[in-house]
Amino acid sequence: MGRDPPDAARPDREGSTHPVTASALPETRTALDVLTTVFGYDQFRGDQAEIIDTVLRGQDALVLMPTGGGKSLCYQIPALLRPGTGVVISPLIALMQDQVDALSALGARAGFLNSTQSLPERRAVEDAFLAGELDLLYLAPERLGVPETVRLLQAGTVSLFAIDEAHCVSAWGHDFRPDYLRLTVLAETWPDVPRIALTATATRQTADEIVRRLELHDARTFVSSFDRPNITYRIAPKDSPRTQLVDLIRAEHAGDAGIVYCLSRASVETTAEHLNAHGIPALAYHAGMPAHLRAANQSRFLREDGIVMVATIAFGMGIDKPDVRFVAHLDLPKSVEGYYQETGRAGRDGLPSTAWLAYGLQDVVQQRRMIDTSEGDAAHKRRMGANLDAMLALCETVTCRRVQLLAYFGQDGPACGNCDTCLAPPESWDGTVAAQKVLSTVLRLERQGQRYGAGHVVDILTGKPTPRITSLGHDQLPVFGVGADLSATEWRTVVRQILAQGLLGVDSEGYGTLSLTEAADPVLAGTQEVRLRRDVRAAKTSRARKPAAAAADAELTPDAAARMEKLRAWRSATAKEAGVPAYVVFHDATLRALAQRNPVSIDDLSDVSGIGAAKRERYGAAILELLAEG
Repeated sequence: MGRDPPDAARPDREGSTHPVTASALPETRTALDVLTTVFGYDQFRGDQAEIIDTVLRGQDALVLMPTGGGKSLCYQIPALLRPGTGVVISPLIALMQDQVDALSALGARAGFLNSTQSLPERRAVEDAFLAGELDLLYLAPERLGVPETVRLLQAGTVSLFAIDEAHCVSAWGHDFRPDYLRLTVLAETWPDVPRIALTATATRQTADEIVRRLELHDARTFVSSFDRPNITYRIAPKDSPRTQLVDLIRAEHAGDAGIVYCLSRASVETTAEHLNAHGIPALAYHAGMPAHLRAANQSRFLREDGIVMVATIAFGMGIDKPDVRFVAHLDLPKSVEGYYQETGRAGRDGLPSTAWLAYGLQDVVQQRRMIDTSEGDAAHKRRMGANLDAMLALCETVTCRRVQLLAYFGQDGPACGNCDTCLAPPESWDGTVAAQKVLSTVLRLERQGQRYGAGHVVDILTGKPTPRITSLGHDQLPVFGVGADLSATEWRTVVRQILAQGLLGVDSEGYGTLSLTEAADPVLAGTQEVRLRRDVRAAKTSRARKPAAAAADAELTPDAAARMEKLRAWRSATAKEAGVPAYVVFHDATLRALAQRNPVSIDDLSDVSGIGAAKRERYGAAILELLAEG
C-alpha cells in the first residue's frame, strides 16, 4: 500500500532546523524524493504528480481540488525544488504562523509578511528573502498593494507564485476579496515566473473568472473529483433547530469536534450558550468579537478534543483540523459553493462524517429578502438569485443529494446510497391543487390591496378564526378553510416549496409578506403542474452511534489497541508541551499504523505513513522507547 500524502505538512510548532531539503535528499532531487524524505509519503494522489511537474517546467496551472485533496503539496514541493523562493498569496493571516511553523519543522525554510508583525520581525524576513534563505514566503494579498513589497520581490529571486483560495478573486464566488483583484501585477511584473492558482470550490463560471482576472490564459487546468464519499449529507425540516442540533450531537457525535454555522452574530452567541447549557462544550467565533478572543477560541478548537465551534462564515477557511466529525448549518447557506466549502471541513481524515442542515420556510423568506435589499446592480442581484436557486434546488430535491451537488460543479456520479434522500427516499407528489390554493389566497388579498406573511395565509387556508382574521373579515373569503385537508405544518411546507420555485415573491421592506410572481400565472390557469417534496421526518435515534475514530480503533487487535492508547497519551503530552494541536504531531492514521506495525527500529519507522526525516529524527527514539515498554 502506498502512503498517501495529506493536504498539507503539519509538523510541530517548535520548528526543526534540520536541513532536510538540503542534505537528506539526493543531489539530483525529484518531486518523489521530496515527498518521501520531507513529507513522509511515497505515493502521490490523483493529479498531484502532474500538477507538480507542470509547475516545475515553468508553466502556469489552475487547480480545482476539494478540501483534503492535497492542494498544498502542489506548490510546496515545486518551491523546494525550483531555485529561489516560492511566494504564497494567502488570505489566512491568522493561520500564517501555523503554516510557517509546520514547514519549518519539516526542514523547509519559510517565513511570512503581514500586518501582525513588528518592524524588526518584518525586516528579518525581508533580509532572509533577499539573501536567498527562504524556500517559501507567505503574503497576504493586501501586501501587494504596498509598493515596497513589489520592490522587495523584484530585488530577490521568486521561483513561483501560489495563489491560494483563488475563488476569492471571483465576484461569482462566495468569498469575494477585492484585494485579490490586484494580483494581475504578478503576470505583468513577473511574466516568466510560473503561477499556480488553487481553490476547493469553483463552478465553470467561477473558474473562467479566475482565469480572466488572474490572466491565466495559458494555464493548464486540473479538476479533481469533488466527491467526498465519507461525508453523509442530510437536510432536515427546521423545527426548533437548536433542540434538533443538541439531539444530533448527543445521538451521533457525543464528544466529537464539530462546526456549527449560523447566519448572524447574535445567533452564534445564543447557539453557543444553548450548547454549553446542555453539557456540550462550545465556543463562539464571529467578526464582531475582539481579535484576541477570536484567536483564543480558534486556538482552543484546534488544540482541544471535542470542542464545537459555533461561527459565522468568517471561520473555517484554511482550518486543517482533520478530525472535525460534523458540520451543521442552522441557517440556509447563500450558495452551493459556500455550502460545499463549509461542509468540506468535516472528515479531512477520510473517516465517516456528517453534513447536517436545518432548513425551513423562514430561511427562504429571509434569503429572498436579503437579495432584494442588497446593495449592487441588477446583475449582482441576478447572480445572488441564481446562487440561491441552486441551493434551494439541492434542499428540495427528491433524488440523491450527492448527485445534485456534483452536477452543480459539472461532474457526474451514481446515487451515493449515503445521503438522507438515498437512505430514506422522500415522496414526490402532485401539489398543483395545493399550490393553486395558496396562490389564490395571496391573489385575493392582493386584490384588496393587502399583503400578508405565510402564517396569515396558512391561517386562512386552515380556517383558523384568529382575532386578526375575523377583525379583517378574512374569514369571509371564499378560500377560508379550503385547506383543511392539510395541517398548518404541511401548508408551511407547501408555501416554502412554491416560494423556492419562484411562484411567490417576498417584499423588500422586511415584513416577509408574500406576493405573486409572473411564474404563478400558468399554475393558476391550470396549464402547469407543480411537483412537491413530502418532507421525511427523521426518527429519533434510539442509541448513540459509535464515533468514527472509535469504530476505526475497534478494528485493532487488543494489543494494538493498547498501544494506540499509549501513543495517544504520548502525543497529547508532546503536543501540549510544544503548544500545538495533537494532530500536528501525528495524525490518528499514523498512530494507528504505528500501533498495528509495532516498529522496533528507526528504519522501521521509514515505512510508516506520515513520518518523514525530520519527524523520524525528532520523535523516533521516544516512539520506539514507548512501544518497547509494552
